[in-house]
Amino acid sequence: MYWIFAHGDGDGVSSAAIALAAIGNGKVFFSHPSGLLEDLKDNVTPGDNVIIVDIAINERHAREIFKLFEILSRRGELVYIDHHPEPISIKINELPGVIIHSEDACASELTYRYFEDKLPWEYNRLAIYGAISDYMADTDFIRKAISMWDVRHIYFEAGVLAQGLEGSRKMYDFKRHVVEHLSKNRLPSALSELLIRALIESTNEDILVEYIKKNVKTYGNIAYILDPPGSITRAATYARSIAKKPIGIAGQTKGNKIIMSLRTDRDDIDLNRILRIIAKKLNIDGGGHRRAAGARMNANLFKEFLSLLDANIRTN
Repeated sequence: MYWIFAHGDGDGVSSAAIALAAIGNGKVFFSHPSGLLEDLKDNVTPGDNVIIVDIAINERHAREIFKLFEILSRRGELVYIDHHPEPISIKINELPGVIIHSEDACASELTYRYFEDKLPWEYNRLAIYGAISDYMADTDFIRKAISMWDVRHIYFEAGVLAQGLEGSRKMYDFKRHVVEHLSKNRLPSALSELLIRALIESTNEDILVEYIKKNVKTYGNIAYILDPPGSITRAATYARSIAKKPIGIAGQTKGNKIIMSLRTDRDDIDLNRILRIIAKKLNIDGGGHRRAAGARMNANLFKEFLSLLDANIRTN
């Protein structure tokens, strides 16, 4: 039996669709860095085959994941494909199993290149969709792949996928349907529900911007907004741009928790490194890429988190 564990954004969904097309049949499960360890424990039986795509290794769980990978790779096939920076405590390439890791390409490019021999060439457009969705379309491989298609067609389809998934949030059954649809080499725009969700998400963009203009707050070098009416990933970018701060944060409160997205446009700020340091101090989850990252914490830690983040920026 094959399991595919994937992140639920455009890159993760594209990666999962490529893997599913290559292996022919498998169960798709959407996870995230904070939940991957427990999701693997709760669903996978030793002897199952596991493919994990576009999910970073959480700093707090790194040692436990290493041990679990040892168990799973002894009894079945384990393939881990990711492009996030590695945790401080372990080296990604020392993980047991087949490890495909690079920060220089998106997960869907890495996944397609791993399974390329098992797929018709047309499936390279799934790698392109993921690359565009994750703002990593400037690699040599993706530029060459795009040259094989009409660029307007490719960007339209990638936009439908990215926007439609943003409008689908926790709808995991629907996202599994999208993965199955794409794995059959069908266009994102051919899935009517995905297309409609993309249109709604796009038309709501101006509402999101106007809300942030009225409600954005600042703390030192940080602009932040809580519970915006739309995507927190894009809200973080708009908060930074509107308040003219180097860091933008958008958070969604769920009970006593805040789930947040962070964005910067400065080359001298490494959000992933800073968040992993703060995560250890506050015992929270945090990390991602240099310019785009995420964090999860109890709401009562938010002000302290802002203070530590601002201090790191000022001393950077």
